[in-house]
Amino acid sequence: MKTSARNQFDGTVTGVKPGAVNDEVEITTPSGLKVVAVLTHESVVNLGLEPGKAAFALVKASSVIVVTDEAGARFSTRNRFSGTLTQVQQGAVNAEVVIDLPGGSRVAAIVTQESANRLGLVPGQPATALFKASSVIVGVPG
Repeated sequence: MKTSARNQFDGTVTGVKPGAVNDEVEITTPSGLKVVAVLTHESVVNLGLEPGKAAFALVKASSVIVVTDEAGARFSTRNRFSGTLTQVQQGAVNAEVVIDLPGGSRVAAIVTQESANRLGLVPGQPATALFKASSVIVGVPG
């Protein structure tokens, strides 16, 4: 499958928590990374999402927030993955950064060049990728 989303996490549905309107779906990758998505109940039913089913999670790089110094801060995002910055590609307006995660996964993020400079983003630096469960698009193999 080809998509424009820079972040694709292939895995298996390991949890579905039903709600009145939205359901929470957890997808676990082979390396153990757990991605949480919030979908409409109708989407969960239409995709046949249930524990054990193969699925993938897509997240646009522009939906990823990069944090370099948490200093005890708490965040409301359900998806929080820490690793090491391995790429910082600077542009005129935005910078693309890639965070390598334990287990071989990667997360790409697009941040403003001003933010990249303010955070002092450089390869080798520890960083955390944050994204909301509502920013995750879930699909199933065809």
